[in-house]
Amino acid sequence: MKIIRDRLTRLGSDHKRIARGAMRVAFFLLLGKFVGAFKEMAVAYRYGISDVVDAYQFTLTMAGWLPVTAIGVLSVVLIPVLVKLKRQSQQTRERFLQELFGVTLAVGALLAVGLYFAWPWVLEWVGADLTANTRAMSQELMLAFAPVALLTLVAGVSSARLRAHERHINTLLDSIPALLILVWVMLAATAADVGPLLWGTLVGYMIQSAWLLWLASHADNVGVKPRLGFQSPYWPQLVAAAGIMLVGQVAMSIVGPLDQYTAAELGRNANATLGYANRILALLLGLGAVSVGRAALPVLSDIHSRGDAAQGRRMALKWSVLMLGMGMAAALMGWLLAPWGVSLLFERGAFTEQDTMRVAGVFRWGLLQMPFYFGVLVLVQLLASQNRYRIMAVIALGNFALKALLNPILGSAMGLQGVMLATACMYALSYGCYVLAALKSVANEAPSGPAQ
Repeated sequence: MKIIRDRLTRLGSDHKRIARGAMRVAFFLLLGKFVGAFKEMAVAYRYGISDVVDAYQFTLTMAGWLPVTAIGVLSVVLIPVLVKLKRQSQQTRERFLQELFGVTLAVGALLAVGLYFAWPWVLEWVGADLTANTRAMSQELMLAFAPVALLTLVAGVSSARLRAHERHINTLLDSIPALLILVWVMLAATAADVGPLLWGTLVGYMIQSAWLLWLASHADNVGVKPRLGFQSPYWPQLVAAAGIMLVGQVAMSIVGPLDQYTAAELGRNANATLGYANRILALLLGLGAVSVGRAALPVLSDIHSRGDAAQGRRMALKWSVLMLGMGMAAALMGWLLAPWGVSLLFERGAFTEQDTMRVAGVFRWGLLQMPFYFGVLVLVQLLASQNRYRIMAVIALGNFALKALLNPILGSAMGLQGVMLATACMYALSYGCYVLAALKSVANEAPSGPAQ
């Protein structure tokens, strides 16, 4: 009976840890998304649906692909390692974290230089359907987005270090680039070029990465001192896991550029329209699923390290069903309020009523992904906490294959609405696969002993 009482107490405590973490993340996300929404209002007011927004959206997506992919991998495989590292000696933690910082700086610098010099070829191959003016502005924006690649890696690693301690202030600091863009756009005398977007982006990421690095150093009690090398015994585990995850993450990260490529083929300003719709979707997805997902991984990793994997699976499945229902309700509400919401956020200045209807039509079809996205994110954290990266990579490859197949078919038949429908189908497949993986794991697992 004592064991049962202990397990029930711990079960409630772990649920509360996820709930408290999710509430903190949601609060920070809400504040950050408000800043992001004001930034989008300012951009819509200044630029409307224009070549400037096309250039910014294209460059943001394509230039951010590699660094965002790398951070996507690290955020999954690094947090379980950092959770284990908290139980080690100060010297062991210092060596790994300082080497991690050194490798991050080296890889980020190489990536920044490579992106800048490769960009003319990217514009020639991927952006061939963009106007000459849009391509010229995209090349100019690389003065900011090349160094942002390095800054993104530094910020992403620092965020993972904070999340391993169940500190979620990084979620609020994600809004700093948006805040600086808002300030620069509103203070600009004219909106004829990309200068305000360029400088707002660069300065915003510089402040964000420096602030996160300072907070992470205090959370780990490890100073900001990079060290090159792979002497820490934690590198083999991290590299092996990252190698497997990289395969799936690269496939999934191509989805954004694939949508941009498809949109570019659908006519002028299609990228801008898709970008506005995706920004509203990001607000809803972030407040719901991302808040729970970010809070769940360190808790599930801690439960798994205690040796009570069955409890973690039960918790994740319950949260997944709850999030699926919340996603359905949010999608229905969003569908009904789509024109009003787009009008409230964007319809002013250069953004017209006709633009509102175009964006609202695309946004409504994007809402179809929400239930599956909400439901799958907790299960992703479950499998990550168990180091089941191989099956995660296989699912990601299947998702990308379906998306790559449906994008040209549905895009040609339905336009941007078809691109959104393809994304919904991809997440439906992902949710089904993750549920099967989780259920199979529960069915095959013997009862666990007491937590270590």
